[in-house]
Amino acid sequence: MRQVLGASSLAEQVTEAVREAIRSGELRAGELYSVYQLAERLNVSRTPVREALLGLAETGLVRFERNRGFRVVRRDPKDIAEVFHLRLLLEVPAARLAAMNAAPLDGLRAELAAMRTAAEDHDEPRFMSHDRAFHDLLLLAGGNAKLAGIVRGLRDATIALGASTADRSRSLSDIADEHEPILAALAAGDADGAAAAVRAHAAHTGELLLAQVAAENGTPVDPADADLIRSALFLS
Repeated sequence: MRQVLGASSLAEQVTEAVREAIRSGELRAGELYSVYQLAERLNVSRTPVREALLGLAETGLVRFERNRGFRVVRRDPKDIAEVFHLRLLLEVPAARLAAMNAAPLDGLRAELAAMRTAAEDHDEPRFMSHDRAFHDLLLLAGGNAKLAGIVRGLRDATIALGASTADRSRSLSDIADEHEPILAALAAGDADGAAAAVRAHAAHTGELLLAQVAAENGTPVDPADADLIRSALFLS
């Protein structure tokens, strides 16, 4: 686990370090860990570690056990299925509206170019920051800021679960590639094409994450969870 350096927002740095350790498998679901040992590994005091873990406990990513330490909670594939069911229902119509409303193409192109640069540098946090900005621009172009905020919250929920396909089920470059058809359809003013491209991207992400989290739990994908994502494809 990488050490946390610098004095600015130590708790936030610890939070990101713990999330990365969970994503990489260094901290494994179900196993008991000591706050003291984690502080030692990160070379920080126990105070920012406790603060970070309390925040992660609120999101459901870890669970404290009295006088023993904490455990990484096993991720529930159903949570992934429900998040992507909602994302498909909201993002696909928003993409259609964005194409009709003349989406900010220069901004979208800049974010996608920045994603590709981050992918070349193997910088996942920077990549995901620009990925988020790309989707924010797209959703805001649909004309409904509240919808954009709701989808942002759904994306945050996935991050809080510690679930990511980046450099696991697919590379950062693969993820960037999935944005090209979205941008091309928006540039052409093709509302149906933009909706189809966003539908394909979101559904692919959801299906990969569902399979990934199920495998981490040592279980097959529940057909009901897979069907929940697929059902949104026919409604969006």
